[in-house]
Order: sequence, then structure tokens, then C-alpha cells
Amino acid sequence: MVEHVDALVIGGGPAGLMAAEALVTAGRRVLIAEAKPSAGRKFLMAGKSGLNLTKAEPFESFVANFGAAAPFLRPMLAGFGPDAVQRWARDLGQELFTGSSGRVFPQAMKASPLLRAWLARLSGAGVDLRSRWRWQGWHGGDLLFETPAGPARVAPQVTIFAMGGASWARLGADGAWASIMARRGVALAPFRPANMGLSVTWSPHMQRHFGAPVKGTALIAGAHVTRGEFVISARGLEGGGIYSVSAAVRDGADLFVDLMPDWSEERIAARLNQGSAKDSLPNRLRKALRLDPVRQALLLEFARPLPAGADLARLVKRLPLRHAGPRPIDEAISTAGGVMWDALDDGLMLRAIPGAFCAGEMLDWEAPTGGYLLTACLATGLWAGRAAAGYSRGRVS
Repeated sequence: MVEHVDALVIGGGPAGLMAAEALVTAGRRVLIAEAKPSAGRKFLMAGKSGLNLTKAEPFESFVANFGAAAPFLRPMLAGFGPDAVQRWARDLGQELFTGSSGRVFPQAMKASPLLRAWLARLSGAGVDLRSRWRWQGWHGGDLLFETPAGPARVAPQVTIFAMGGASWARLGADGAWASIMARRGVALAPFRPANMGLSVTWSPHMQRHFGAPVKGTALIAGAHVTRGEFVISARGLEGGGIYSVSAAVRDGADLFVDLMPDWSEERIAARLNQGSAKDSLPNRLRKALRLDPVRQALLLEFARPLPAGADLARLVKRLPLRHAGPRPIDEAISTAGGVMWDALDDGLMLRAIPGAFCAGEMLDWEAPTGGYLLTACLATGLWAGRAAAGYSRGRVS
């Protein structure tokens, strides 16, 4: 049996749910097929440490964070940017606040209340969400699924693919769709980790610092400099500061840390020279520079045996952080790569497959954490949903 529907959305994350909302608002009958037991699993995981919805900053600054993909995403973000995200969340009953950095969060700091309200609104509008429906490919123009009730076959007027990238496979984004798309002639860029930690094989003396945050530093990778905090973990270096320079490091830039970004090299050298000759070097670092134990540990880890005087001051300002490259892609917060922009028209429809659209992290873009990822997923989902609704109306007429 073949089930006929107006619109099929594959993937129940933020991009897919927003596409479904656009379609049902346009009067389309919508089926969402979600491979996992419930929708929005990665969305819920993101909200466990505080759901960063978007970033309140000037539009040009916001768009610039998408790098090479900014020209493609600009119209979508103009249509549904930071202000629109905040209105949308408030319409779903969420009170919001903006932190000192401009990051916007729900007062509840969790994703679950927002997701429940959103799913209830979609269900009330007639959207049919089916879980444990895993897409297997095409048979002619129909789409095939493995479901709890056995194989299923759906014939939609339009399809929106919103299946995520290739990180956090246990939450649903495993990138398995890429090989199926490639066989249909869709141009894909290889997946690469984004917003990921870096692997470091630590010496034993670092174990007591595992889990410790590193504050008051600046990370340097090529032309990228950030004052963000990061964490020493048993696996290496993680956290927001590392994530913000991780793309540059992944693409070949060396990584350095300025342990005292508010002090000049000359001031550091002068203070070191004022120390007592009787003091051990760690004591001199503590007394003269007031380096906390974590920053001292990093200096000893990556620069032992420590030099003296001006040479040590240079290391304090530009300490090389040696690492073994990015953590595995499945640990990354997001991924670069996916469906290339040349494979899509202005409505995010696949040129190789008329009537099939893509949205969210399936597309070849990346951005830092801080609200950019979620905003772009929502914006591309809305854009693709509206374009698909228009295409569907054209087919009906």
C-alpha cells in the first residue's frame, strides 16, 4: 500500500518541525517521519546546559559568523533572525532573558517546555508525527521507510529532508542519508567536525586538573582570537573557547594561548625579574604573575623545561597548545559539510530531485555556538517549508 500525503518532512528536529509548521500554516497536510522514538532529541540535549536560542546583536555581526555560507544564508536569516526567534519562543509561552554576552535563553533554561508547547501546537494544527520511521531511500517517486509495523511507502507531493549532520548519532544525526543522496546525484561536501574538542595526551601531573575551567586567557588560532573559557578534560581541551577557534584549528592553524591577555610581554618580563632568586619558579609565577594553578599547569605541561626572563614572558603570552587533532566527529556539537549550495535552488529545492527540499544541518554550513546554530536551523526550515508549500500549490493547480 502507498500512502499519499501533501507534504512529507523527514526529521523531527528544529529544522524539520519549523518546516512542518510552515507547510501546515499554508494549508498542507503534513506527515513528519522521525527515526528516533521521539522528536527533538538533540534539541533537548542542547537545552540540558541552558538552551541558547539565539544571539541578540546587530544583523551584520550575526550573519558574519556563518563565514563562507553567509551569502547563501543571509536572506533566510533576514526572514527569521534573532528578533523573530525571540517572538516565536514567546508565542510558545516562553519567557526569555538576554545574558551579558547577548546570548538569549528561556527563563526555564531548558528545551523541554518549549518543545512540548511546539509539538502540541503542531499536533493541534493536524501535523502527523510518526516516530521510529527510518528513511531507506526511494522506489520511483515514492519514499521507503522501515517502521515498527514493517516497511512503509509514502507518495508525497513535496518532501523536506531535515535529518541533521553527522554528529551525536545516538540522538538521530548519523549522516546515513548522505550515501542515499549521493546515489541520486546530489552534490555533497564531506562531513567534518565543527565546534569540537581537541585530543591531548596529558602527562600524569595534569590529572588533578581534569574538569577544571581555564579562565582569564585568550586563545589564538591564525587570525582568530577569543577570550572564551575552556576546560581541561581527560580527553583533551573542550568548551566554548576551544569551540570558537576549532574550525581554524581543524583547517590547519596552530593553536596558542595567551595566559595573561591584559598584560604586555614587557610587563610580564619586568615582574618576573623582580622576584626573589630564592623562590622556586612555580612560586615566582604565583607571586609575580598571580597565575592560578590551572594556568601554571598548562605552562609546565607545554613548555617544560621553562626558560627564564624574556623567553618565559614570550611563552606566557603565546604558549603553544600541542594536540592530536579534533575529537571524533560523533562527539562534535555540529558538523561542516553536507548538501552543497550549488545542488540547491533559491528555495532550497534539490536540483537533482524536483519537489525535494533540504534544511538545517544537512546543508553545507557551520557556525560557532552561541545561538547561531539553532537560529539557522529554524530559518532554513521555515524557508524550505514555505518554498515547498508554494511548489505544492503549483502542482495541485
